[in-house]
Amino acid sequence: MKLKKFISLALLSLFVFNIQAQEGYELWLDYKKIQDTTVKKKYASFLNNIELIGNSSTIQAIKDELQLARTGFEFENSDPSGNSKLIIGIQSNLPSSLKSQIDTENLGNEGYTITSLNNKETIVISGNSDVALLYGTFGLLREMQQKNDISNLNIEEKPKIQKRVLNHWDNLDRTVERGYAGFSIWDWHLLPELIKPEYKDYARANAAIGINGTVLTNVNSNALILTPHYIEKVKALAEVFRPYGIQVYLTARFSAPIELGDLDTADPLDEDVKKWWKNIADEIYSEIPDFGGFLVKADSEGQPGPFQYDRTHVDGANMLAEAVAPYDGIIMWRAFVYSEEDPDDRAKQAYDQFIPYDGKFADNVLVQVKNGAIDFQPREPFHPMFGAMPDTPLMMEFQITQEYLGFSSHLVFLPKLYEEVLDEDTFSDGENSPVAKVIDGTNSNKKLTGIAGVANIGTEKNWTGHPFGQANWYGFGRLAWDPYMDSKDIAKEWLKINFSNEENFVKPMTDLLIESREAVVNYMTPLGLHHIMATSHHYGPGPWVDDLGRPEWNPVYYHKADKNGIGFDRTSSGSDALSQYAKPIEEKYSSPETTPEKYLLWFHHLAWEYEMKNGKTLWDNIALHYQTGVEQVEEMQATWEEMEPYVNEREFEKTSMLLEIQLKEAKWWRDACLSYFQQFSNMELPEGVPEPEHNLEYYKSIERPFAPGINPSW
Repeated sequence: MKLKKFISLALLSLFVFNIQAQEGYELWLDYKKIQDTTVKKKYASFLNNIELIGNSSTIQAIKDELQLARTGFEFENSDPSGNSKLIIGIQSNLPSSLKSQIDTENLGNEGYTITSLNNKETIVISGNSDVALLYGTFGLLREMQQKNDISNLNIEEKPKIQKRVLNHWDNLDRTVERGYAGFSIWDWHLLPELIKPEYKDYARANAAIGINGTVLTNVNSNALILTPHYIEKVKALAEVFRPYGIQVYLTARFSAPIELGDLDTADPLDEDVKKWWKNIADEIYSEIPDFGGFLVKADSEGQPGPFQYDRTHVDGANMLAEAVAPYDGIIMWRAFVYSEEDPDDRAKQAYDQFIPYDGKFADNVLVQVKNGAIDFQPREPFHPMFGAMPDTPLMMEFQITQEYLGFSSHLVFLPKLYEEVLDEDTFSDGENSPVAKVIDGTNSNKKLTGIAGVANIGTEKNWTGHPFGQANWYGFGRLAWDPYMDSKDIAKEWLKINFSNEENFVKPMTDLLIESREAVVNYMTPLGLHHIMATSHHYGPGPWVDDLGRPEWNPVYYHKADKNGIGFDRTSSGSDALSQYAKPIEEKYSSPETTPEKYLLWFHHLAWEYEMKNGKTLWDNIALHYQTGVEQVEEMQATWEEMEPYVNEREFEKTSMLLEIQLKEAKWWRDACLSYFQQFSNMELPEGVPEPEHNLEYYKSIERPFAPGINPSW
């Protein structure tokens, strides 16, 4: 009976593990069985003969990961062949016979080498710290997961950006603002005693793609996170993350001295306020010595900040920077600011508020700037601040979660968006000054560099809701490590790791991923249209909304459609936001004829009859773009149907159903927007674009009152 019970439990465990794997829980750390006997024999010869030099929690993490890989690859019963060996150790600790062959002098604290030596019988992973060895280990396993040739490795990698951070917009009640994958994974109520396995797996997944920091709480912050009751819980998470090279950060509510400290002011120049923040920093660092610092949202969307005391962003940021400076902490001060008091053009406000203070922020302050000047739209030109603050470290902020791109219902490969922004030339240091060179410090030799991504993670079994939402988390990490990576290479890498390296799968699915973002732009906001989503939850179209209390909350503010045309004039004849860019950009974009068509209506208000480069009117082009977006989703569906042999049943079925939702909603976007805009253009739809299924009033009547991701305090 005991044997039967043991076998039953073993089978149950195997069943649960298989279901978990099919649901996508393992992310890119799903070490699938390797079938090819030649590849298996070669890989196993190294993973079954390992010399791991060192003794630390990170070394133990490496050991654990290699064991997971051996088990998943099913190498444990493979006989080691020949003299193959894997040696992992800091360069200074390597055997003397290897030291002279491994050069880590220019790799910093996180870079690594993976080198084949001794007639290719030895693979050495080395670096200057245990965390570097961890990154190198994940690097080697990534090669194996893709079934790449490891017979002659000569890999040298180091991150180009120092602070590579996830921003969790997670509230203490476990709701997630703009999160579409369930509740927060941080179970604050049960911490610090209950350490869920997800916390370690989260750390493993992030370390595997080079992310080295996490902001645990929402930018619309709650001061309670700074109390001893919660710091004890944060400490428990920090201890789980530490072996994986991940620092914890917290959001700092600017009014906390009033809410928690019995002070009657939060004035950043008040001595009692300064002392209060220094005491908070002392208390946190006494519990968490490697605490990263604070992320701050101030004077934006109703959040408290220095402006109410007639102080500046510099005053606020530098006061907090002084508090964490003794511990090598940093302040990430967000530049997402806009106010109803400046209705001229919301796109200009951050630039106007921050540019006068270039070079005046403390050395341990990063000004965190969204990729575009509005708000994580399907497409925006790069934020002009990236070309205008040479003496201030600017931290890129991307959104991984899809607030304006169909939530986790739609398949959108965001690394293509990230790459587009990073590649754009700012002309900040002459030609060939892309955004990537600004944020990695190349153009100014900045000592502090950073990049942040708003996390799309929740309690869904596969972490991100949509099976392909994982690719956006993965892709962000890879581009945070190297902002010059090609998004197509990232797509191929992720597909091989997670599904199959068969060319008949990888090629069509790579094309699908790369085109998916353009499809969303087409069926939502083509030709530079922006922020025409339904208000509050931002799900579905709402170009008609015009009754909200502040002008910049209304979609009509952004498209300005009327009988004369459509688009936001940001040239010198309009808001003049274009003058915030470098002269070569300003001159090129001042004329609609030389403005890239993808940004046309971002910078220009044009007549419906305006003739585009293809000889068709602006109205026809808008309509055809909407139709193209629908057709692109239909093509995505057709491609996915052919991929069934290469993916597991659960992920295939879920993705198929989600693509059906995406197609339905792409048609909704097309029909609703064209119905609304047609009343101004008074022009017929062009051939190939069907008449909307319903009238405009029907589309206006659609509501989504319980769409996920809204801050419950709103």
